[in-house]
Amino acid sequence: MVRRKTLTRPNGKLKPDTPEDYSVYVTTTRASIGGYVARLLVVRKTDCKKIFPFDGAPEIGPLPTVEEARQSAFALGGTIVEADLKNPE
Repeated sequence: MVRRKTLTRPNGKLKPDTPEDYSVYVTTTRASIGGYVARLLVVRKTDCKKIFPFDGAPEIGPLPTVEEARQSAFALGGTIVEADLKNPE
């Protein structure tokens, strides 16, 4: 028997209004070819949908330092949130 997960809307809204309606998570790992690669996860809280990464999403890095990788990932996350606020699916 398969049990489906029921989505709950934590704030009761259906459409995102502000950047606070998103969660942005960043992790970094050491790349095998040198440098650091960032992994980005962006989730829309209103419907619990994963916005990023998607199929064909670009890799962030490798970059020379951990801090540069994190900053690049957060900058991309901010761009994704702004784009989704302007035109949510």
